[in-house]
Amino acid sequence: MYIVGLTGGIGSGKTAASDYLASLGIDVVDADVVAREIVAIGQPALAAISQHFGPSVLHADGSLNRAALRAIVFDSPSERKALEAITHPAIRLGIQQQLAASVSPYTLLVSPLLFESGQYQFAQRNVVIDASEDLQRQRASQRDGVSAEQISSIIAAQLPRTERTKRADDIVINHGDLADLYQQLDELHQKYLQLSQQC
Repeated sequence: MYIVGLTGGIGSGKTAASDYLASLGIDVVDADVVAREIVAIGQPALAAISQHFGPSVLHADGSLNRAALRAIVFDSPSERKALEAITHPAIRLGIQQQLAASVSPYTLLVSPLLFESGQYQFAQRNVVIDASEDLQRQRASQRDGVSAEQISSIIAAQLPRTERTKRADDIVINHGDLADLYQQLDELHQKYLQLSQQC
């Protein structure tokens, strides 16, 4: 199985890139989607979170109150570590299961924290979608309506651009329009198809 890790900073164009490759028939495993699935009602990770942080982190229907949990872990490094100790192994297992179920020539593992989380180790190659910080901020505020402060804190939590691109096998510069992005991805897609056949 040939796995390509895909990452990039907030607003860099990860979703546009992964959606395009999915349209070419490539299976996509999204770490953010897995992270939401493992805290769904009835999942062991949600029960462990509730047990550690108390009932205030649950809504009345038993689902996770993300805002309440975020408020607790945002101000406390030790509580954030406790949350990661619960969620990271479950996310890792979920990713492994979805990767194993993939049937496309290669599989795309999309993760905003690919390098920070160690998930890059699942992949044979890693591609970074890169954009200038000004563009990242502009896109993130337009797309999500996220405040400038929130965007700054998300950027601060991720590897610096220079470090991320240094660790990449392939870099897609996403400063232009979608046609430009797709052209770069078409070339990489052909490359990954060839590499996957050599496995």
